[in-house]
Amino acid sequence: MARSPLDIAGTRILPGGRDTVELPAGQLYTHTPVNIPVQVIHGRRDGPCLVVTAAVHGDEINGAEIIRRLLRQQMIGRLAGTLIAVPVVNVLGFIGRSRYLPDRRDLNRSFPGSESGSMASRLAHLFRTEVMHRATHAIDLHTAAIHRDNLPQVRADLDDPADEALARAFGVPVVINSPLIEGSLRSTAREAGVPVITYEGGEALRFNETAIRAGLKGVIRVMRHLRMLPPARSRRPAPEPQYIADDSSWMRAGQDGLFRAAVALGDRVRAGQPLGWIADPFGGAEIAVEAAFSGLVIGRANLPLVHEGEALFHVARFDHVGRVHREMERFSEALEHGDEWSEEPPIV
Repeated sequence: MARSPLDIAGTRILPGGRDTVELPAGQLYTHTPVNIPVQVIHGRRDGPCLVVTAAVHGDEINGAEIIRRLLRQQMIGRLAGTLIAVPVVNVLGFIGRSRYLPDRRDLNRSFPGSESGSMASRLAHLFRTEVMHRATHAIDLHTAAIHRDNLPQVRADLDDPADEALARAFGVPVVINSPLIEGSLRSTAREAGVPVITYEGGEALRFNETAIRAGLKGVIRVMRHLRMLPPARSRRPAPEPQYIADDSSWMRAGQDGLFRAAVALGDRVRAGQPLGWIADPFGGAEIAVEAAFSGLVIGRANLPLVHEGEALFHVARFDHVGRVHREMERFSEALEHGDEWSEEPPIV
């Protein structure tokens, strides 16, 4: 029995078809229309409908590059099921290089939205009804906020078996057991019964080749797990077990001043270890920023001008932090060698 066509935003995609749909998201005050570009690949064979989103926060651009590379893969031509790829959800924030919409609202705190609410609420409602309600599974791609950097990691509600299965299939060593946040895309997917995970890697407004490669590899691994893509040709050993952090905390600045970091993203740290120092511009008062517990640095601030109370290092606690550190190093080295599907020259 042949698959049915897919109708989205007034466009019909036949089985075996591929099209870019312009989802009308309103107008600028110049009367210029604003559309959210959505690429739909509707395979000839039955299978899941995976929605992959990026730039829900408009300045988080690594995900857009991950999706661009994904859509160039030759194996996509053998897709089973449907892939709905949205490289720029928050198109107005993306244009303005801003995390937020022009009304200063956070789109990822505005779901499920409403037809008559704020700009963010209306955009969330549009995206939920036109895109997310078609999903059987979802991956939301993010980076750290402005002037921060995140180690490649997956965040998921591991109390949900379907979410946990996606998180493990993604294949990055670090998994954060993260509760759902009210108003997020992840929470609205859960309400619809759609398994969903968030991938974090890199920083806002910057490309990070390692984070991009890890994200692309993870999405392809999930699609293979869902049997949307053929299995890998290479016979590689099974990946090492992933490591789950149930607890993480930010180490914060104890005073204002100039911040000098002493540890890098991905470093293993021990309780009481100095992570950096904050001093005034005259070299007078100086304090250390110390690790409150042993763990792995999964996020850090990059801006050396800090205020008291500012978040500087995000440290995750693991049962076997040494193993996590070694596995993360092996994972990063393996990314440099690419895969059988890797065709892009690295961004430098």
